[in-house]
Amino acid sequence: MELLKTLSLLVVIAPLVGAAGAGLFCRQVSKQFAHRLTIALMGFSLILSLYVACLVIGQDQSYEGVLYLWGQSGKLTLNVGFLIDNLTACMMVTVTFVSFLVHIYSIGYMAEDGGYQRFFSYISLFTFFMLMLVTANNFLQLFFGWEGVGLASYLLIGFWFNRESANQGSFKAFLVNRVGDFGFVVGIAGVLGYFGSLDYIPVFAAIPGVAEANTLIPGTSWSVISFIGFFLFVGAMAKSAQMPLHVWLPESMEGPTPISALIHAATMVTAGVFMVARLSPLYQYTPSMQSFILIIGATGALFTGLIAIVQNDIKRVVAYSTLSQLGYMMAAAGVSAYAASIFHLMTHAAFKALLFLGAGSVILAMHHDQDLRHMGGLRKQMPITYFTFLIGTLALCAIPPFSGFFSKDAIIEAVHSSQIGGASYAYVCVVLGSFVTAFYSFRALFLAFHGEGRMSHEAKHHVKESPWVVWLPLVLLAIPSVIQGYMMVGPMLFSEPSYLGNSITVLTQNNVLMRMGEEFRGGFHMILESFGNFPLWFAILGAFSAWIAYVKKPELPPLCVKRFKWLYTILIHKYGFDDFNDWFFVRGGQRTAKLMYQGDARIIDDFFVNGAGRLITWCSATARRLQTGYIYHYAFVMLLGLMALLVWLMFR
Repeated sequence: MELLKTLSLLVVIAPLVGAAGAGLFCRQVSKQFAHRLTIALMGFSLILSLYVACLVIGQDQSYEGVLYLWGQSGKLTLNVGFLIDNLTACMMVTVTFVSFLVHIYSIGYMAEDGGYQRFFSYISLFTFFMLMLVTANNFLQLFFGWEGVGLASYLLIGFWFNRESANQGSFKAFLVNRVGDFGFVVGIAGVLGYFGSLDYIPVFAAIPGVAEANTLIPGTSWSVISFIGFFLFVGAMAKSAQMPLHVWLPESMEGPTPISALIHAATMVTAGVFMVARLSPLYQYTPSMQSFILIIGATGALFTGLIAIVQNDIKRVVAYSTLSQLGYMMAAAGVSAYAASIFHLMTHAAFKALLFLGAGSVILAMHHDQDLRHMGGLRKQMPITYFTFLIGTLALCAIPPFSGFFSKDAIIEAVHSSQIGGASYAYVCVVLGSFVTAFYSFRALFLAFHGEGRMSHEAKHHVKESPWVVWLPLVLLAIPSVIQGYMMVGPMLFSEPSYLGNSITVLTQNNVLMRMGEEFRGGFHMILESFGNFPLWFAILGAFSAWIAYVKKPELPPLCVKRFKWLYTILIHKYGFDDFNDWFFVRGGQRTAKLMYQGDARIIDDFFVNGAGRLITWCSATARRLQTGYIYHYAFVMLLGLMALLVWLMFR
């Protein structure tokens, strides 16, 4: 256990050391030193993560303990500690693997950028905070990593701070996540207030005994578990970009493409999914919250995918696909198929990072033009990028035998088999989402790589394959995108014990995956069975429809836009979420500020401050009129005073 503790500590600390070295001494060190230091330490962290996974999964070891005491107040102790189990090990490998390849890719992508050293410092710092989050054994450390990831994302999205759009994107991400963090803090406060501890183990152990207890808030019928679970999930909704707190994620595209891959693939946006899975012992005792998670996830899986159909920025298409896939993960968690949720998180990390980095390779070749309408025919000039992008697209569309098929098919089947409230609606959403995903994914592929080139004649002659530091990570990510699902579907979901089972905190499941496991006969049998199910044929139909619309008959999309102008308007305005936020929050805030300003000017300044001066002036002017200098005026006043005194004496 001490070995596991030491290894895990080194895994977490190594990226922090790299971030400090490249960031604090960015003016003193060269570009080569910055990327060599951070990549070497990131590779070291990856190797140790793999070793930790071998010890935890292969040899059934685990660790839960305190590293040091951070603070104490009465009976409450605030600790920094690790919980290293199967779930943590899988997340550590996923995070470090994707981050390592993003570091390598960034050498080529950021080569000409003036903030080169600062960039490598930021992405290493980002990885450190994510590792702190996934290794935490208590809510306090979870919150530290949670906020640290938010801070790092703000710095990275606004990395090109001289661009107004980047500043706006980072600010939007910061504000939306503060909304979620408010709920997250309330949930953690509920845990502390009711359970008297912030450590996972004692809290999880106490949950069955208080599952039916009423909440501490008078006049409500919420149980304690539902109250805590709801507010914790609000934090997950913002961090994992669930509707309606999803609006920040597309704006994160304003950052450099490697950051888009890191945020969207294996780190920030998956933090909420990981948290729900980690807190599965809590959510199992609140069916109402499970239905809520299921409906929110399934709604996002379908409706955010529809928005991707009308996007022309290649990065935004992939960004909205991330929103859709996060919806699938949350839907799986809603039906207690937590293992399927984490499995899709892991496969998604590989093929989504591949798609983002592939899009970045295209953007480099196009001299940072991201508009799909200006591309076309790139497969001849960029064969490696095309081939790897095609693999990522097939994995995203859940086409067998690519990795996304096994995890996504398991989620859809789990939703179909569930009896929880909202399962029928969710099943319709996730099945229709298969068609939508294939359509927008192959639309982007066909517009970028097929057909005639739509760029200028001069640009056509300058398009070429990216350098090896850019395409090598694509090839390395393509490998797990092909084989990861087939190799791991059994051990991850249906074996006993599974890779995601653990001896410390049980990754609770209901009987959905258990029933599926009874019929599981291996990956090849799963592929054969898929040909008799709707999702695969919906995906094939989506890909075929995209081929018809954008290769065979490219005049169809403009006709459809003209015929269904109302639908196109809804999608191009993203269901009005941004318009509502702008009207209610931005302009509403401006209106409130103007009203408060007018109140301050009229009441405080005009009435109280200036009014006091006017009152003194009036009193002075009135008193001055009494000083006339005539003796008979003063005698008259004295007479009035004497009469008033006599009246008072008479009636006393």
